[in-house]
Amino acid sequence: MNKKDFYETMGVSKTASTEEIKAAYRKLAMKYHPDRNPDNKEAEEKFKEAAEAYEVLSNPEKRRAYDQYGHQENQGGYGAPDMGDIFKNFEDIFGDIFGAQQGQRRRSKKPGPSPKRGHDLTKDLTLTLEESFLGISKDIKIYRFMVCETCKGKGMPEDAAVTACSECQGTGQVGYRHGIFMYTQSCTSCNGTGYKISKTCGTCKGQSRIQQYDSFSVTIPKGIFNNAELRLAGKGDAGVFGGESGDLLIHITVLSHKKFTRVEDDLECALHLTYPQLVLGCQVEVENIDGSKETIKISKGTPVGERIVIPGKGFHKIRGKGRGNLVVITQCDIPKKLSTEAEDTLKNYSELIGTTANASEGAITSFFKKFLR
Repeated sequence: MNKKDFYETMGVSKTASTEEIKAAYRKLAMKYHPDRNPDNKEAEEKFKEAAEAYEVLSNPEKRRAYDQYGHQENQGGYGAPDMGDIFKNFEDIFGDIFGAQQGQRRRSKKPGPSPKRGHDLTKDLTLTLEESFLGISKDIKIYRFMVCETCKGKGMPEDAAVTACSECQGTGQVGYRHGIFMYTQSCTSCNGTGYKISKTCGTCKGQSRIQQYDSFSVTIPKGIFNNAELRLAGKGDAGVFGGESGDLLIHITVLSHKKFTRVEDDLECALHLTYPQLVLGCQVEVENIDGSKETIKISKGTPVGERIVIPGKGFHKIRGKGRGNLVVITQCDIPKKLSTEAEDTLKNYSELIGTTANASEGAITSFFKKFLR
């Protein structure tokens, strides 16, 4: 019976590299493996043909003999592999899929728990606008994992013995094979740790840390803004078995203010002036949010809504240097009640500028029409 050409069986050319031959065999072996084709004689035969072709073409000496003599018996010094050889080749080539065998898995140089970093924690902190302007020190209280003082984060007393698990050889996993497939699961003997401890710390029960309240003071910088986030290194959960502690992320919420408003790094407020002050001009004293006084000049004929800027009296800049500005916005203070003398004076002024005011008739005169156009 004439055998099919090995190169044709593998689906490669005669100049194919070793890697190309290996890739071709990988594809054919997965396709025709008996476990994937139960009770399929044709697939089993193709699986054997592929294995026999690979057995020859993957071996440099056998390949040279095959290229020279072909399938002539006793000429090339090779024969068809038995099923043991077939499955050995199959496991070798698919070793990167199934992983190394249990005895070859990575294990720690020294049996024992591995350090792990603690989790980051978050906390909300609410500030007034004055506090964000001036900066402040706040006391923080948080419930977090902290290093066990009894065992100093080791999880065990000094005289405890740590040994590699004999069941999984210190890997934490055990493997099982079913046909061509291999699967692993955590070792039940050591709960997947890969080691066993003769006795654990009585305080932390071998966890190396305990949960408790921690209190400390944090400095909030001047100029902190709403929705800012401060990171306090090492103030999160303590690490496990000596690992690095996580961080504490503080989320800042700044409350609104009745008088002042923050716009980027500027601080804005309204200044209520009388009509004569706006018309004739004046000097007034303005109190900033920190209680400091600023004297500003109101020029003659200053309109309502004028923005008077006082440089460098706003918020300290978190990003960059310097400070924002204090912005004073002029408003006209309209009195709801007037004395008889003041009302008569205002009516005389109205007549002088050619307007009339008569609330009883509900008329809108030319003076006010100017503002409504």
